[in-house]
Amino acid sequence: MWQLISGIFLGWSLGANDASNVFGTAVAARMVRFSTAAALCSLFVVLGALLGGQEGIQTYQRLSPMSANLAFIVGLSAGATVALMSYWRLPVSTSQAVVGALVLIGILRSSLDTSSLLKVILCWVGTPIGAALATIVLYYTAGKLLNVIYPTLFMFDRGLRWSLILAGSYGAYALGANNVANVTGAFTGPDMLTPFQACLVGSLAMALGVLTYSKNVMVTVGRDLVRLDAYTACISILSAAITVHVYAIIGVPVSTSQAIVGAVLGIGILKGTRTIQTKTLLKILFGWVGTPAISAGVAYGLYQLFSVLNLV
Repeated sequence: MWQLISGIFLGWSLGANDASNVFGTAVAARMVRFSTAAALCSLFVVLGALLGGQEGIQTYQRLSPMSANLAFIVGLSAGATVALMSYWRLPVSTSQAVVGALVLIGILRSSLDTSSLLKVILCWVGTPIGAALATIVLYYTAGKLLNVIYPTLFMFDRGLRWSLILAGSYGAYALGANNVANVTGAFTGPDMLTPFQACLVGSLAMALGVLTYSKNVMVTVGRDLVRLDAYTACISILSAAITVHVYAIIGVPVSTSQAIVGAVLGIGILKGTRTIQTKTLLKILFGWVGTPAISAGVAYGLYQLFSVLNLV
């Protein structure tokens, strides 16, 4: 199935832009090396997709039914959009890129399920808000717990390093479970991939993106938005991971980038708004608004081309 090429490209783009965000703050805080973070992230993304990725695929199937050629258009449109945003070092939402293309195709073919779309949009709004709230709660409770477990400064520092690794690994697992539907969900159905095959191919493509092209976006989120120490880095990763995992269980693919930015902004609120890099935040917000629009525009052009060629 040659059309799957666009899904693999999208998976690579997602890995480059989103997947390593679960370790970005730890790398920026210099508590975990990028090579270690990328290896662990890749492993747990695959595990998460295989063990918990099928719920989100079902949501996208309801949103707008796809043929192989239409799935190719969606994957290529979203992948090109996310790759462009990665080049600009903007941590955008792959979910928004995919849904932007899906909605455009659904409108053109009068097959859009508006109730499913409303559910997805509400979850998008709730992602950064939920992560910020989780950060505020965890900031106080986790600190007390760590002080009890690691009473000395040396033990506390060592404990933080392992906490960052565990939180990042959990975040990568949640990312794979939640976001593999973005990559290959449109390619499931009759005469296409089974849900398990879609999860396997999509997660491997995501892992490749993590290993090859994720470092720049890590720096934008982990260093440029809010200055983080090791403890706040751990809290932000854990908050984002919990948020994304909850939506994976619900079956709605959301953006890890939105979750981690919400978590980091929660740290900014606790520390004082002066610690937030406003210019970087505005760039990220621009990416969020522009992503579905750009993806829909690319999808429209490809759909018209495929219509002329009698491929849709």
